[in-house]
Amino acid sequence: ENTKKITSEKELVNALLKNREVVTKKEIQAFLNPKLSTISPALVKINQVNLKKALLRINKAMVNKEHIVIFGDYDVDGVCASAILWETLNNLKANVLPFIPSRFEEGYGLSTAGIDNLLKKQKVDLIITVDNGIVAWDAVEYANKKGIDIIITDHHVPSKKLPNAFSIIHTTLLCGAGVAYLLSKEIKKEKIEKEDTHLELVTLATIADLVPLKEANRVLVFNGLERLNKTKRPGLLALFRKTGIRLGEIGVYEIGHIISPRLNAMGRLENAMESLRLICTTDEKRALHLATVLANTNLERQQLTVSSLEHAKKQVLKKELKNLIFIADKSYKEGIVGLIAGRLVEEYYLPTIVISKGQRYSKASARSIKGFNIVEFLREAGELLVDVGGHPMAAGFTVETKNLEALEKKLFKSVEKLLKKEFLQRVLRIDLELSQNLITTAAYSHIQQLAPFGMANPEPTFLTKNLIVEHLKLVGNDGKHLKIRFKIEDLRLTIEGIYFGGGKDNSFKIGDSVDAIYSLDENIWNGNKLLQLKIKDLRKN
Repeated sequence: ENTKKITSEKELVNALLKNREVVTKKEIQAFLNPKLSTISPALVKINQVNLKKALLRINKAMVNKEHIVIFGDYDVDGVCASAILWETLNNLKANVLPFIPSRFEEGYGLSTAGIDNLLKKQKVDLIITVDNGIVAWDAVEYANKKGIDIIITDHHVPSKKLPNAFSIIHTTLLCGAGVAYLLSKEIKKEKIEKEDTHLELVTLATIADLVPLKEANRVLVFNGLERLNKTKRPGLLALFRKTGIRLGEIGVYEIGHIISPRLNAMGRLENAMESLRLICTTDEKRALHLATVLANTNLERQQLTVSSLEHAKKQVLKKELKNLIFIADKSYKEGIVGLIAGRLVEEYYLPTIVISKGQRYSKASARSIKGFNIVEFLREAGELLVDVGGHPMAAGFTVETKNLEALEKKLFKSVEKLLKKEFLQRVLRIDLELSQNLITTAAYSHIQQLAPFGMANPEPTFLTKNLIVEHLKLVGNDGKHLKIRFKIEDLRLTIEGIYFGGGKDNSFKIGDSVDAIYSLDENIWNGNKLLQLKIKDLRKN
């Protein structure tokens, strides 16, 4: 975006901030020193009247010992949000139970089936949804008829019509656990900056749910990572031990790639209540048992994903690739269609819908590409769907199996009109050109002021020209990746680079002058920290 060549560290940080639209003195200050005291329900546009109404109703339920149910969701965000509100109310001696629906029996979110299953087990006076409910019109009507009050807390994209709930606490600016966290602080009449054990759960959920790491989310994650690295929760500690993660070293990568998949695995294949029990348990022995269950289920999930993905790729190759991938099969497990869709988007860079075909109903997951709002696109075919919900980049729906063919036709017709050609260009976003003498640990330290990196605050990507290749080596399975050592003439130094997937292009040789697009990374090996380039693209001069 900024093709000016940067030659000093101070210039570097300012240019990176500008690329992230952080420009004024006030914005820069807030970005570099994210303070919890700046967070409030008003800041994230939560309706104050609805919030007051919800607080009065929750208070009344606590005083009268009414039966309260926290109605969650089976992903990391839903599980963490459930833990936050259940622990909050339970610690205040409320009569409260958490409930996470089964993906296979009750489906996503508040449903009539879920309410019926609850009522079979216990009396229910008040349901508080977390990370779901904003499109649950029928279920809310059903609850109202049964004399149950519903308070919805959610962050998904609403439709024009809102459910007729007792109160709705909603914002799209946080994840579901973030919304639950603000409500829990209000219930406890606590300032946001007061230490608690819930901010670490908000951090897990925010990163796992891929919400933009800017503004309020940045503040929560920046401060929450510190708390997570000091967590005392036996369940999380057992999970970290099981995966070889050490306290003090947990960042966005560890949460996104190691912790989240294990917490998510239960809801994908079994029941997410086990993940909730792991987070909330105070018993170390139980924590270890649950961490083992999660790890084993995740292993099963990985194997299933690999075999289903291979099958899906074969299906894709049989079809003519036109603006959209739409595949359905009986063999795809409902809990992993989202993962398959995500991998297919990575490979083919097209909006993708993967469907687990059932006898009467089929469940689908959709993933998108930058610029194409998938949830609005699916709502165009709303009359053919039983339900639909989600975000611009990821959504899910249920469809009657007999309507699958009609749906496919309609969506392909619709995508022709709505998908602009420029959306299909994979764009490698380069922050700026860096001179060779700035490839230093000092520059890396300055860049870290902008961490944590994630959605909407990507790790900075640089272009450096005329690097000389000094050494080459193929590494990884089947020599898939390329390890390169470059000579930096200006500093009379060498620097290592790793080019994942670069083994396919072996046209480079020692002595070549190349232009590299990369991000800076610190490789920790045997206790030594070494600066390296994570290469995204190379071009021979």
